Amino acid sequence: MALKHLSLNAQDPRRVALLLASLLGGEALPFPPFPDSWIAFSSADDGSAIEVYPDAHRLKAGPDRIECYSALPDRDHSFVHVAFGSPLATDEILAAAKREGWLSRLCDRGPFQCVEIWLENRILVEVLDPAMQKDYREGMTIANWKAMFGLE
Repeated sequence: MALKHLSLNAQDPRRVALLLASLLGGEALPFPPFPDSWIAFSSADDGSAIEVYPDAHRLKAGPDRIECYSALPDRDHSFVHVAFGSPLATDEILAAAKREGWLSRLCDRGPFQCVEIWLENRILVEVLDPAMQKDYREGMTIANWKAMFGLE
Protein backbone atom coordinates (compact mmCIF):
# COMPACT_ATOMS: atom_id res chain seq x y z
CA MET A 1 0.00 0.00 0.00
CA ALA A 2 1.24 3.47 -0.80
CA LEU A 3 -0.16 6.56 0.83
CA LYS A 4 -1.73 8.75 -1.87
CA HIS A 5 -2.90 11.74 0.13
CA LEU A 6 -3.69 12.90 3.62
CA SER A 7 -5.92 15.72 4.84
CA LEU A 8 -5.34 17.78 7.97
CA ASN A 9 -6.61 20.99 9.55
CA ALA A 10 -4.47 24.04 10.28
CA GLN A 11 -4.91 27.57 11.57
CA ASP A 12 -3.05 28.91 8.51
CA PRO A 13 -3.55 26.36 5.71
CA ARG A 14 -1.49 28.30 3.15
CA ARG A 15 1.54 28.58 5.45
CA VAL A 16 1.38 24.93 6.45
CA ALA A 17 0.96 23.80 2.82
CA LEU A 18 3.93 25.92 1.71
CA LEU A 19 6.21 24.32 4.31
CA LEU A 20 4.96 20.80 3.54
CA ALA A 21 5.46 21.37 -0.21
CA SER A 22 9.02 22.56 0.41
CA LEU A 23 9.74 19.43 2.47
CA LEU A 24 8.25 17.27 -0.28
CA GLY A 25 10.25 19.14 -2.93
CA GLY A 26 6.98 20.04 -4.64
CA GLU A 27 4.52 22.89 -4.88
CA ALA A 28 1.65 24.26 -2.78
CA LEU A 29 -1.52 25.33 -4.58
CA PRO A 30 -5.01 26.45 -3.59
CA PHE A 31 -7.55 23.63 -3.16
CA PRO A 32 -10.67 25.12 -4.79
CA PRO A 33 -13.17 22.35 -3.87
CA PHE A 34 -13.12 23.68 -0.30
CA PRO A 35 -12.87 27.38 0.62
CA ASP A 36 -9.55 28.65 2.02
CA SER A 37 -7.91 25.22 1.64
CA TRP A 38 -4.52 24.35 0.13
CA ILE A 39 -2.76 21.26 -1.20
CA ALA A 40 0.96 20.40 -1.02
CA PHE A 41 2.11 18.24 -3.92
CA SER A 42 5.18 16.00 -3.89
CA SER A 43 8.01 16.54 -6.39
CA ALA A 44 7.28 13.04 -7.71
CA ASP A 45 4.16 14.60 -9.27
CA ASP A 46 2.46 11.22 -8.96
CA GLY A 47 -0.60 12.41 -7.08
CA SER A 48 1.04 12.18 -3.66
CA ALA A 49 -0.20 15.18 -1.71
CA ILE A 50 -1.28 16.60 1.62
CA GLU A 51 -4.51 18.63 1.72
CA VAL A 52 -4.65 21.37 4.34
CA TYR A 53 -8.04 22.68 5.48
CA PRO A 54 -8.87 25.56 7.83
CA ASP A 55 -9.16 24.59 11.48
CA ALA A 56 -12.94 24.90 11.55
CA HIS A 57 -13.60 22.80 8.45
CA ARG A 58 -15.11 19.38 8.97
CA LEU A 59 -16.08 16.80 6.38
CA LYS A 60 -19.27 14.80 6.44
CA ALA A 61 -20.94 12.32 4.15
CA GLY A 62 -23.50 14.20 2.09
CA PRO A 63 -26.28 12.51 0.11
CA ASP A 64 -24.06 11.85 -2.93
CA ARG A 65 -20.65 13.35 -2.10
CA ILE A 66 -18.45 14.81 0.62
CA GLU A 67 -19.72 18.02 2.15
CA CYS A 68 -17.74 20.59 4.08
CA TYR A 69 -19.07 22.51 7.08
CA SER A 70 -17.61 24.62 9.88
CA ALA A 71 -17.43 23.77 13.57
CA LEU A 72 -15.62 25.28 16.51
CA PRO A 73 -11.96 24.24 16.24
CA ASP A 74 -9.77 22.91 19.03
CA ARG A 75 -6.84 25.24 18.43
CA ASP A 76 -4.48 23.50 20.87
CA HIS A 77 -4.55 19.89 19.69
CA SER A 78 -4.89 17.69 16.64
CA PHE A 79 -5.41 13.97 16.18
CA VAL A 80 -3.58 13.95 12.85
CA HIS A 81 -0.05 12.80 12.29
CA VAL A 82 1.75 11.59 9.22
CA ALA A 83 5.21 10.33 8.29
CA PHE A 84 6.59 11.08 4.85
CA GLY A 85 9.85 11.10 2.98
CA SER A 86 11.60 14.25 1.87
CA PRO A 87 14.41 14.71 -0.66
CA LEU A 88 15.96 17.25 1.76
CA ALA A 89 18.79 16.54 4.21
CA THR A 90 18.10 16.56 7.95
CA ASP A 91 19.66 19.99 8.49
CA GLU A 92 17.51 21.47 5.70
CA ILE A 93 14.36 19.94 7.21
CA LEU A 94 15.19 21.34 10.65
CA ALA A 95 16.02 24.75 9.14
CA ALA A 96 12.66 24.92 7.33
CA ALA A 97 10.77 24.34 10.58
CA LYS A 98 12.99 26.79 12.45
CA ARG A 99 12.23 29.51 9.87
CA GLU A 100 8.54 29.10 10.75
CA GLY A 101 9.23 29.13 14.48
CA TRP A 102 7.82 25.64 14.95
CA LEU A 103 9.16 22.98 17.30
CA SER A 104 11.32 20.45 15.49
CA ARG A 105 13.76 17.80 16.65
CA LEU A 106 15.58 14.68 15.58
CA CYS A 107 13.88 11.61 17.08
CA ASP A 108 14.69 7.92 17.35
CA ARG A 109 11.62 5.75 16.81
CA GLY A 110 13.47 2.45 17.26
CA PRO A 111 13.58 0.96 13.79
CA PHE A 112 14.08 4.38 12.19
CA GLN A 113 14.90 8.01 12.92
CA CYS A 114 12.85 11.00 11.82
CA VAL A 115 12.62 14.73 12.20
CA GLU A 116 9.59 15.59 14.27
CA ILE A 117 8.01 18.87 13.19
CA TRP A 118 5.04 20.29 15.03
CA LEU A 119 3.22 22.38 12.40
CA GLU A 120 1.82 25.45 14.13
CA ASN A 121 3.30 23.83 17.27
CA ARG A 122 0.35 21.40 17.45
CA ILE A 123 0.20 19.10 14.39
CA LEU A 124 2.81 16.33 14.24
CA VAL A 125 4.58 15.40 11.02
CA GLU A 126 7.47 12.95 10.95
CA VAL A 127 9.79 13.82 8.08
CA LEU A 128 12.36 11.32 6.83
CA ASP A 129 15.43 12.31 4.83
CA PRO A 130 16.63 9.80 2.16
CA ALA A 131 18.78 7.75 4.59
CA MET A 132 15.97 7.65 7.14
CA GLN A 133 13.58 6.42 4.43
CA LYS A 134 15.89 3.47 3.74
CA ASP A 135 15.99 2.61 7.47
CA TYR A 136 12.21 2.96 7.65
CA ARG A 137 11.64 0.55 4.74
CA GLU A 138 14.03 -1.98 6.29
CA GLY A 139 12.87 -1.57 9.89
CA MET A 140 9.11 -1.16 9.60
CA THR A 141 8.20 -4.66 8.52
CA ILE A 142 5.52 -6.92 9.91
CA ALA A 143 8.15 -9.30 11.30
CA ASN A 144 10.11 -6.49 12.98
CA TRP A 145 6.90 -4.99 14.43
CA LYS A 146 5.95 -8.34 15.95
CA ALA A 147 9.46 -8.77 17.37
CA MET A 148 9.59 -5.22 18.84
CA PHE A 149 6.32 -5.68 20.72
CA GLY A 150 6.46 -9.42 21.50
CA LEU A 151 3.59 -10.26 19.16
CA GLU A 152 5.03 -13.45 17.68
